[in-house]
Amino acid sequence: MLHTNDKIVKHKVGLLNLADELDNISKACKMMGVSRDTFYRYKEAVDEGGVEALFDRSRKVPNHKNRVDPVIEASVVQYAIDEPAHGQVRVSNELRKKGVFVSPSGVRSIWLRNKLENFKLRLKTLEAKVAEEGLILTESQVQALERKKLDDEACGEIDTAHPGYLGSQDTFYVGTFKGVGRVYQQTYVDTYCRVAHCKLYTTKTPITAADLLNDRVLPFYASEQLPVLRILTDRGTEYCGKADRHDYQLYLAINDIEHTRTKARHPQTNGICERFHKTILQEFYQPSLRRKIYSALEELQSDLDVWLDYYNNERTHQGKRCDGKTPMATLLGGKEIWQEKFVN
Repeated sequence: MLHTNDKIVKHKVGLLNLADELDNISKACKMMGVSRDTFYRYKEAVDEGGVEALFDRSRKVPNHKNRVDPVIEASVVQYAIDEPAHGQVRVSNELRKKGVFVSPSGVRSIWLRNKLENFKLRLKTLEAKVAEEGLILTESQVQALERKKLDDEACGEIDTAHPGYLGSQDTFYVGTFKGVGRVYQQTYVDTYCRVAHCKLYTTKTPITAADLLNDRVLPFYASEQLPVLRILTDRGTEYCGKADRHDYQLYLAINDIEHTRTKARHPQTNGICERFHKTILQEFYQPSLRRKIYSALEELQSDLDVWLDYYNNERTHQGKRCDGKTPMATLLGGKEIWQEKFVN
């Protein structure tokens, strides 16, 4: 006597049991309203595979000829772990540079097969791989890298004529590190070409805001023979204060740089910097803090400088005026515009 609680095959099992009870296959088939051929098909399936063989199986056979090459699939999976913040179009473009040809939709299908289809899943895969290699993250680090910017922050449209015409500066809270304390990043982004400069500090003061300009920004533009005419900031205390006493305001005045402030309670006015912070969070901080434990500010700054060099000189940018070029290539193209306008 066969037994099952599954509604899908219960009538098939019932036919076989009824034939056994009546000891008459023809009568059982007539009572159940099925043909003898169907009965023998059911009986043969049960004899070969048990009751489970009565479940309907899909006749679809996967067409493995359409599958992407295993080498390419391995390259896409590895890239997803190395750069979890990159989307499928960028992954396809970057792999093409390395001689691995796969379409954006092909990247997406590989992600789906390997459960890597969104940023959060790729981060989890990265974290699992690091854990397998024996690296354990502290609780404070996990909390710091899970603190994300809102995805719906608007990017403001800013009128800018050439590199150096308008820079966007802002403070970004990186997190709290054991033995270091709170870490802040001073960020400067050229609104024309998107070239970025960043430096890490343990305090958020007018001195640190001015130090970024003095140490990184103005020397860079001097080497490129470009001016810095105006800087846009929010209304934070590190940027705003009494002009005769505020270190940042005094530094701008000494260097003849105009200071523009965002509209109160409207962070999207400084949207270019806000969007860069989202990029650096997803492409540098979140993967890096999962790979490595930082015990000194200088160590993190060193890795940040390496990523910034990649961002400015190698990473293609899809924003306005860049149109797929790197920020430095866009700066060099805009430099010609400045030279045409420079009367003296």
